[in-house]
Amino acid sequence: MFRQGIAMRSILQSIYGQAKGDMAFSRVSAVLDRFLKQNRVGKTAVFSQRDVFLIAYADTLSREGELPLQTLHRFLDEHVKGMFSGLHLLPFFPYSSDDGFSVIDFYAVRPDLGSWADIRSIGGQFRLMVDLVANHVSAESPWFGKYLAGRKGFENLAIEVDPSTDLSMVTRPRTSPLLTEFKKTSGHSVHLWTTFSEDQVDLNYRSLDVLENMLRVMLFYVSQGARLIRLDAIAFLWKEIGTPCIHLPQTHEMVRLFRKILHAAAPQTALITETNVPHDENIQYLGDGCDEAQMVYNFTLPPLLLHALDTGSARLLADWIQTLSNLPGAASMFFNFTASHDGIGVRPLEGILPLSEIDRLAERVKQNGGYVSTRRRTDGSEIPYEFNTTYFDALKDPDVMNDLFHLSRFLASQAVALVLPGVPAVYIHSLLGSRNWSAGVQATGKVRTINREKLSADALAKDLANPQSIRSQVFRAYRKMIHVRRHQPAFHPGAGMQVHSLDDRVLTLQRSCPDQTLFALTNLSDEDLTTTLPDIEKGMVLSDLLTGRRFEAEFIRMSPYEVLWLEPVQANHVTKQTNK
Repeated sequence: MFRQGIAMRSILQSIYGQAKGDMAFSRVSAVLDRFLKQNRVGKTAVFSQRDVFLIAYADTLSREGELPLQTLHRFLDEHVKGMFSGLHLLPFFPYSSDDGFSVIDFYAVRPDLGSWADIRSIGGQFRLMVDLVANHVSAESPWFGKYLAGRKGFENLAIEVDPSTDLSMVTRPRTSPLLTEFKKTSGHSVHLWTTFSEDQVDLNYRSLDVLENMLRVMLFYVSQGARLIRLDAIAFLWKEIGTPCIHLPQTHEMVRLFRKILHAAAPQTALITETNVPHDENIQYLGDGCDEAQMVYNFTLPPLLLHALDTGSARLLADWIQTLSNLPGAASMFFNFTASHDGIGVRPLEGILPLSEIDRLAERVKQNGGYVSTRRRTDGSEIPYEFNTTYFDALKDPDVMNDLFHLSRFLASQAVALVLPGVPAVYIHSLLGSRNWSAGVQATGKVRTINREKLSADALAKDLANPQSIRSQVFRAYRKMIHVRRHQPAFHPGAGMQVHSLDDRVLTLQRSCPDQTLFALTNLSDEDLTTTLPDIEKGMVLSDLLTGRRFEAEFIRMSPYEVLWLEPVQANHVTKQTNK
């Protein structure tokens, strides 16, 4: 603890300077001491091939006469027990906009959803991931009301900026104005920093009151059973006029501070950063492998995988996957996903695909009933920022009336996320094969609603019981893949990986550990093909873990979009293995 205290003080001095940093350390230490007196320190968080996360809103499922958190828990018990080890429960706090990410009260559960007891109950069965919406607070929150009233401890909550200030360098994730005018109780008007919307007021971390309050919130979530803290929109946390105000050194220092505090108070709780930015920028939040987040979202995967299936070529995807082993430490890992509550982010494709290819994907999404959100560049122009669609509908061939490969193409995409190094995560609407919810967009006027459909739990149960329904077919295929995956040591997050480029249509990954070597093959095209495996003894027979079928290494026939997880029948016959 002494060493951690020294490290925390050093971080705080780096952010605030020596004198203010020492003041900050005194306040942070008091928060930490109070938590440790009331809570036990757990064991260090570790992850294995058995870890697969589900992502869901608390109110995705509903049943008359039952609170949604209880309905969700019932669904988890009845349908996915043994599939998922963890649950990312999207914001369940009272909110004013952005489907929960404009938080009114960080300490409350929406009473129409359930209670903290319901949250703790779910956390008792699953690794619970909870969002720390660290960048901003709702304009309707009591905290912001106290700021407007000039109440002690909240007078520096927000970031006031002269509207004549040149902010042209600031990186913008939205097309909405960066500053929003508010009137204080005194009658004085101020312009405040609002990165994401006029209802989401950015917090001023130069204020030690803000820092202390948010650290209290984070540790409160731990006390309620959170085992992963997701730092939402963390890249924008610190603002400095005259800079892009994204990925600033102070922001990285804040992530290091959060990590040090969790290591001291709750090492069983891991940190994951949500930074929807180009790949090289994204992985910077792993720090040196030990000092920032344990995990980062693999944001490049969803759009690049979509491109691979659109073109039927694995070449660019395979080249990029080869770089995934270049992480700063053995404890660092990716959170691999294809879809989430948001759309498919496009920024991670910068430097990988030309804008013409991104525009081509955007057209595909629109033809399939989706939308394309834009962001404003520093020169004032707008470019695609996000594709708003379910991943299932994004993968429909828009040029074919009756797309016979739609289901198999989608399942191939989901298989890729399950075989990459790291921890996989599945959005509930991908698990259920949901279509674009156009009626929801019409009702809310928000294009992100398209991927956030609210479902009747009883109607869903009937769909899952019907083997002919799309939901049932997707769910059963997913259940089988996850069940197989969880029993393969070669799919451990830290197991070795090698990418083989034998056929541009097939993504071929070799995953290896001392106990096992597997070859994960995914046909990304609509063609029947025959491929081979490298470095395998002639005549070697391999068994597909998903179907039990056997193949000779030199003659592997694959159907369109087929997925094979091949293990040598006698593993000691493999002549070369990669155990990096």
